[in-house]
Amino acid sequence: MQFARINDVTIHYQVIGAPADRPVIVFVNSLGTDFRIWRDVVVRLAGDYAMLLYDKRGHGLSDVGQLPSSIEDHATDLAGLLDLLSVKDAVILGLSVGGLIAQSLYQRRPDLVGALILSDTAHKIGTAESWNARIAAVEKNGIGSIVDAIMERWFTPAFRRPENTAYSGYCNMLTRQPVEGYIAACEAIRDADFTEAAKRIAVPTICIVGDQDGSTPPDLVLSTAKLIPGARYEVIPDCAHIPCVEQPEALTAIIRAFLTTLAPGETNR
Repeated sequence: MQFARINDVTIHYQVIGAPADRPVIVFVNSLGTDFRIWRDVVVRLAGDYAMLLYDKRGHGLSDVGQLPSSIEDHATDLAGLLDLLSVKDAVILGLSVGGLIAQSLYQRRPDLVGALILSDTAHKIGTAESWNARIAAVEKNGIGSIVDAIMERWFTPAFRRPENTAYSGYCNMLTRQPVEGYIAACEAIRDADFTEAAKRIAVPTICIVGDQDGSTPPDLVLSTAKLIPGARYEVIPDCAHIPCVEQPEALTAIIRAFLTTLAPGETNR
C-alpha cells in the first residue's frame, strides 16, 4: 500500500505503471466508496495506460482531515498528490462527487488536466434540502439507515439480487466508510456549484451516465455536457450510478474510444 501526506491529510493511493508516451488516467471515486470500485476497469486498461487511484479524504484508508471540508479541499488534495508524483496533463476520470472534484481541479490547476471523463456526475448534484435530509438521517441513525435507499440509486434491480454476493459487498463498503468523512463529503457536494465554471472547460471532455442512474439521471448529465464546449455524451444501457462496477466492459470501451480521439500530445501540452 502507498500513502502520502498531503495538506496534513494522509492519502492512500496506488500507482500502476505503463508506457510513458500515453497519458496518466486518474480515478476519483464516488461518495461512500474507496478506490476498489475501479478494479474491473483497471484490469482491462492495465499495461496500456498508467493509472493513479486514491481514496479521497474521509474515505477508505485516507484521513478524514480537518472539518468541514469542501470540494475545493478535495481538489487541493488531488493537486498535491499529482505534484508529488510529477504528473501533469492527466486524464481525470471522476465518478459522482469525483466529477465535482475533477471540475474543481481543472478550475484551480488546469496545468494538471489534459482531458476530463465525467462519469455519472453533473455541474451541480442534488439540492440543499435533499443533502440536509441525508445528513440528518446519518447523524441520527448512521450510514446503515440509508443503505437501501442509496443502493437503489447506485445499482439496477438486476444487480441488487439477493444471490449477488457482490451486492452485499458494496453495501459493506458503504457502511464501513467513516461517518464523519461521509457527512463532510455530503456537505461539500451540497455546497458545490460548477454551472458557470463548466462553461469555461477547454480540454477534451466526455460525460457518461447509466440509463437508470438514480443519483445523476441522464437528463442532468446531458445538461452538464451541453454546458461544456465540445463535450461528448454517452449513455450506458442496463446501468445505474456506478458503471465501473455494474458495466465495466462498456465503460472501458467508452474510455478507450475517447482516448483514441485525442490528438497526439493533446494531453501533453
